[in-house]
Amino acid sequence: MNTPRIRVGIDVGGTFTDAVAVDATTLELLGQVKVPTSHHHEDGVAHGIVEALDRLLEQTGCAPADVAFLAHGTTQATNALLEGDVATVGLIGIGTGPSAVFTRRLAAFGKLELAAGKRLPLAYAHVDDPQDTSAVRRAVEQLQDEGAQVLVASQPFSVDRPEGEQAVLDAARPYGLPMTAAHEITSLYGLHKRTRTAVVNAAILPRMLATADLVDAAITKAGVTAPLMVMRCDGGVMALDEMRRRPLLTVLSGPAAGVAGALMQERVSEGAFLETGGTSTDISVVRRGKVAVRHATILGRTSYLNALDVRTVGVGGGSMVRIGDGRVTGVGPRSAHIAGLPYACFASLDQLRDAEVDTVRPMDGDPADYAVIDAAGGRFALTMTCAANALGRVPENDFAHCDPETARAAIAPLATVLGTDVATAATRILDAGIAQVKSVVDAMIRDYRLDKNAAVLVGGGGGAASVTPHLAHTSGMEGRIARHNEVISPIGVALALVREQVERIVPGASQEQILAVRAEAERAVVAQGAAAEGVEVEVTVDPQTNTVRAVATGATELRTQDRSHRADDTERLRAAAASLKTDPAAVHILAGTAAHTVYGTQTHRRLRPTRRPVRIVDMDGVIRHHAADARVETTTVAGAPEVLARLVGESTSYGDGGVRAPALRLLLGSRIADLSGVLDPQPLLALARSELRTRAADEPVVAVLEVRS
Repeated sequence: MNTPRIRVGIDVGGTFTDAVAVDATTLELLGQVKVPTSHHHEDGVAHGIVEALDRLLEQTGCAPADVAFLAHGTTQATNALLEGDVATVGLIGIGTGPSAVFTRRLAAFGKLELAAGKRLPLAYAHVDDPQDTSAVRRAVEQLQDEGAQVLVASQPFSVDRPEGEQAVLDAARPYGLPMTAAHEITSLYGLHKRTRTAVVNAAILPRMLATADLVDAAITKAGVTAPLMVMRCDGGVMALDEMRRRPLLTVLSGPAAGVAGALMQERVSEGAFLETGGTSTDISVVRRGKVAVRHATILGRTSYLNALDVRTVGVGGGSMVRIGDGRVTGVGPRSAHIAGLPYACFASLDQLRDAEVDTVRPMDGDPADYAVIDAAGGRFALTMTCAANALGRVPENDFAHCDPETARAAIAPLATVLGTDVATAATRILDAGIAQVKSVVDAMIRDYRLDKNAAVLVGGGGGAASVTPHLAHTSGMEGRIARHNEVISPIGVALALVREQVERIVPGASQEQILAVRAEAERAVVAQGAAAEGVEVEVTVDPQTNTVRAVATGATELRTQDRSHRADDTERLRAAAASLKTDPAAVHILAGTAAHTVYGTQTHRRLRPTRRPVRIVDMDGVIRHHAADARVETTTVAGAPEVLARLVGESTSYGDGGVRAPALRLLLGSRIADLSGVLDPQPLLALARSELRTRAADEPVVAVLEVRS
């Protein structure tokens, strides 16, 4: 029997390292293992990664040569910053005159607090002329004497003139220290923020380099020929060499792995992803098929690190119930894990005999209002998971499922104290727990202007069933628990795409400059192993900040999924109608390609113009894009330039806010090319032509345009 080619994802957590094997063709889960994270091994977390891989290959019957893709996510960088376990950074400031005043102020980064009582270890030296090799070497030796283990060079305006920083690194190279230049970390203006981002990156560089080398050597020794990739904090993966240069990109990558799994496995196009563990829930947003990303706050200050916008609420599956004055007053933030107590719902009925409710103080300083039950089998915690099981909200095959009868028996003593029945008591627990979660979800829906008609709630993590189903029930939103939710993070690592983001400040950017940024991002992901034929690039031009941003994504191999089931015409129509909140008879096919069908309807509102909402549905029946009001037209690659010029001209808005081209998306082959980030008509059309350049002249093209007000 032939074993399949597999994609392996490994998620290194604080306690356990989870690994999964996914069929590289069907993307179905083939195996999963869990091993303790090896923090204290001489090889560090690298040992646990290799152990997890060995067990996974044994479980699936696959050989190292069968691994087509291997990636891991790690909390190592995040933990290093949180715990203050970082290297001493030697910062070399460059400049004379007014520039020297600004760079000398950078020495204040030594006051940055990493953890309680721990500051960022930093030594500062200054050089006036970066071309003065002797002066640079004296500065390096001074920094070494002060304990520097890694070097950073920083100069004002190095984004435009990087030669000075590069000269300092060249002169310092013989000393053998890891080093980086501020302009290599980000190409955005702002000396202070750019240097701070580079300094924090450098602080974790030696430790991350050591781990990278150990993992790389161990994987190679094991016989795996697939290149090792590492999870980024923006939901993609990067090559190991790129991680060696910018390890800071792995900070906050834990939540990114879960939402990457929701994007690729659950194929969410609009909604919120809630990853619930035992103690907390991480909430992130997917908008129009993309994760919401923003500049991250690190050590209490904003950085130029683009990371998943994730907001954490202290409520999870193990969160304990709090009571007072005969009512449920809250849930969490303490969990059964912190209190060292077992969940009551996972006890046996015999252990729950003679149960009585008591209240405890889980940790010193906590209020003594956390409910527990003392029963024949000992003391147990009443948790969100207990309440969800009592109400039958936990699916039978779920990681957190228990016998509902046992869960109801666990809640019964509390119901008596509250003077109500079990179902009402359990509902009050879940209501109190999800109140905080709902507040954050509602805020994120507003912040990102999600279409509530199309938005879904997707739950991941081992505690998903304790939060997402009840939140969906009470909010009226569609909700579901992700398949294999307990290992959604390593699945996300296994399925993640290679990603690179290039940002440039270009005042009044021309078509050529915008295309050059696009090409740079595309080359970067191809250099990291992405198949050139499948690379997609999203370009955004912000006229207020003069920022040109290109985000390129691609798979390390062209995926030709052989799915056993494709949605038929009726299923796709039904999915579109459900999303449009209308009868299928009122929905019409407007256009289509081999991979996507565009459905639309009309809405008539009194005293307002008719709107034409649109849904793009893929072959699996998944909504890949939705528009509240759109214009749709079909053409060919040969005819597209003329047709698009006409459509863009007719749909461009002019006003006090300037020129605003329509949000344009092109359906090409199996892809949806998103060009909605460009507001100027001419660069927009230039980008459209770049998307068409390698296509056959007679290939169909569907244009979907949304007029901007």
